[in-house]
Amino acid sequence: MIRPPETSLPVHYVDEPELGFAFGQVTDHPKDGLHLYGPAERPDRPDLRVGVIGTASGIDYFRRWAAAASRAVRMPKRGPRDKANRLHLSDFPGLEEAFGLRLDPDTFTLREIDLQQVLGSINIENHHEAVSRTVDVFLRPIETHVAEEERSMDVWVLVVPEIVFETCRPKMAGRRKGELIPGKLAKKQGARSDLPLLSEIIDQSAESVFDDVPDFHRQVKARLLRLAQPSQLIRETTLAPHEFLNKAGKPSRGTQDPASVAWNLATGLFYKTQGTPPWRIAGMRPGVCYVGLVFKLIPNHPQHHACCAAQMFLSEGDGVVFRGANGPWRSEDKEFHLPRERAKALLSMVLETYKSRFQDYPRELFVHGRANFSDDEWAGFADAAPAGTSVVGIRIKSTHGETKVFREGDYPVLRGTALLLDPHNAYLWAAGYAPRIDTYLGPETPNPLFITTLRSTGELPDIRTVLSDVMGLTKINYNACNFSDAVPVTIRFADKVGDVLVMGSAAGTEKQPFKFYI
Repeated sequence: MIRPPETSLPVHYVDEPELGFAFGQVTDHPKDGLHLYGPAERPDRPDLRVGVIGTASGIDYFRRWAAAASRAVRMPKRGPRDKANRLHLSDFPGLEEAFGLRLDPDTFTLREIDLQQVLGSINIENHHEAVSRTVDVFLRPIETHVAEEERSMDVWVLVVPEIVFETCRPKMAGRRKGELIPGKLAKKQGARSDLPLLSEIIDQSAESVFDDVPDFHRQVKARLLRLAQPSQLIRETTLAPHEFLNKAGKPSRGTQDPASVAWNLATGLFYKTQGTPPWRIAGMRPGVCYVGLVFKLIPNHPQHHACCAAQMFLSEGDGVVFRGANGPWRSEDKEFHLPRERAKALLSMVLETYKSRFQDYPRELFVHGRANFSDDEWAGFADAAPAGTSVVGIRIKSTHGETKVFREGDYPVLRGTALLLDPHNAYLWAAGYAPRIDTYLGPETPNPLFITTLRSTGELPDIRTVLSDVMGLTKINYNACNFSDAVPVTIRFADKVGDVLVMGSAAGTEKQPFKFYI
């Protein structure tokens, strides 16, 4: 770790990045921009074609939610103990008013599944088989529709019963209300060849079922990659919390207020169904591209091989995921590094995709990673870079309490505060008190990101420029309608993307839009 000098360190403040919306208008809060101006681009398909898969109750919950979200959804009345100003929360004005979208429940393509069939699947004793069969129940209607129907869906909504969410995850064991929970016999797996064989698995060979981690969400996303079908998974309890009460007559699960649920689901539906995201970073330098590196160990691989990928994000906010080769990329120091040819091949895919969209290569390509770049790896990135493109390597590490800054008053350090250690290293508080919403969205004193400019095929950029870029990338998480995140999107979703890519059923998906992964 770099030790700060004994003299005072310069403190820099990064202004809250602004976002672009319709009519060239800008504001720093997504909810304000959508409410006042609408999305950055008018939706290509305002009348959404939605397929809904769930039990009879689950389908009814989503139809009721869609009807309610077409109108204004108000925040609950504040109690006497609530803070007067909750500026990060707001009423939802309605799908069409905020996003220009229309959801007509009467036009939904409905595929009802039998709850008893679901229960029969999840109660199979072998956990891998149980999860695989449960996923089959939900995905078979999509596979049939894609194969037989001409009318395509903009998005498939899977309404997930709580029993599926609770049981179809790794390391579940025991019993619930007299029912067997999958995983009772599932111990830590050894090599694939050591696993037991099954006599019958639907649509999979006896051994291939073990190529996927027994996780419902990840298996759904991985298998839909191959069908190129965007999806939105929603728990029944999210849509209708008051239908699921505990003994005290309260909702059995704590959820967000209905207005916040509407904001977040509507944002995800817009992002997954339209050609452009609902908002973009305003004032971003032209010709800039950001790439987040993803490495994930392949479960149960006898040689501990890892999957690698690159997430490309543009100033417009949209993203693409490129799958690289699997291999022994983990070094003795437990960091991941690609050999020269693999690094070149991965970055070349990114560059060619950028050129196909903008008819030229980027002027600057920032590669964000959590570790240093090896000499061999960096040589591969440099080999891929055409003339006129500067490739810059940035390391972004989360800290865990080793560095704290305290501020007098009720709230912690300002979001956007940076402590400059030297020309190439800085601490950045991407989480902290935000005056715009008059609060800090966190449970404890925030930890900073440790950011380092490592290498460049040209000149290293000013650390202040890098910090500003990172702050901008904390505001383009389209999986929710939040004011900001504490981590840039290039790093935030690395583990989730990797979780999907290491699934055996995701094999062959070398290039897919980022929206398919979330």
